[in-house]
Amino acid sequence: MARSHLTLAALATAAVADLDVTTASPHGSTTGGDFDSAVLDGRGGERLVVRVPRTQKAEGQQSADLVALRALSAGVRGRLPFAVPQYRGQAPIGRTRGIVYDFVPGTRLRLASVTSGSGLPTALGRGVAAVHQLPTSFVTDAGLTSHTPFEAMRSSASLVDRAASTKLLPAALLERWEAAIQDSVLWQFQPTVVNGSLDASSVLVDGDVVSGVLGWHDLQVGDPARDLAWLLGLPSAGAVDAAFDAYETARGTSDHQLRHRATLYRELDLAKWLLHGTATKNTEVVDDAVGMMTDLVDTLQSERRGRIGAGSTSALDLDGVEELLETTERRHS
Repeated sequence: MARSHLTLAALATAAVADLDVTTASPHGSTTGGDFDSAVLDGRGGERLVVRVPRTQKAEGQQSADLVALRALSAGVRGRLPFAVPQYRGQAPIGRTRGIVYDFVPGTRLRLASVTSGSGLPTALGRGVAAVHQLPTSFVTDAGLTSHTPFEAMRSSASLVDRAASTKLLPAALLERWEAAIQDSVLWQFQPTVVNGSLDASSVLVDGDVVSGVLGWHDLQVGDPARDLAWLLGLPSAGAVDAAFDAYETARGTSDHQLRHRATLYRELDLAKWLLHGTATKNTEVVDDAVGMMTDLVDTLQSERRGRIGAGSTSALDLDGVEELLETTERRHS
């Protein structure tokens, strides 16, 4: 049963010294999702969010997120053009704990709203670039993960091998992905700070401005293309091009394989979804993954796309893939 916003407000007062809550309201989904959460207004003018994980997986993510947020010092945050949640306190509840953060204003990004004629593609590209320009030292000093190009390649190869072992991976995709992984030129990149799990649900916007980024539990040093893969799901080729152009201009990057690797990572999300379905023995998820991979094969064949890294890098146009990957996972978590 979901915890009420009043229960969460009481928990927040135990977590934050001298907090006097004047109003509280539910935040996010009250029937699904991984967290019970509420927005609180304090008598001192502060606005806060309290979150309690509903599952063990969510608890692990929240713990990792807290480590990352503590690593993001005031100096590091000052280099970002958007807000990041600030930890305020925590208190135990049952077998888990609730954590209180400063509220980050903005509305969740809807991919459909990111048109090539708006300023959002440019803002998104610049926002991701700002993350990747952060000094890597603060990540390593916090003991967080760092991945070399070889490790990024090896991780992708392992993912493909595991997907192939299910005997459900189409041969055309296995050949396409293995060819990309074996292309040594593709993996020549300079590791940067990456959010690691960036997608539309992480981004808050105010008009054409990125106002905040949530979800830092996968903060690491790694392949910058991981944070860009989701941008290939923007609703038009013009929006995708604008976002990548803004990113490359802001960073001055010479990584010519960046968009190719982003394409690979986006496609490999389907392999991850397949493996999630087989691991949880959920036939609905498995069928979803197989259907999306079949659609991908049809799209690649009909548009005569070449190998990743040697041909087209146009964005995949699989309607609903991003939403399905998120909503179905929440439903079966």
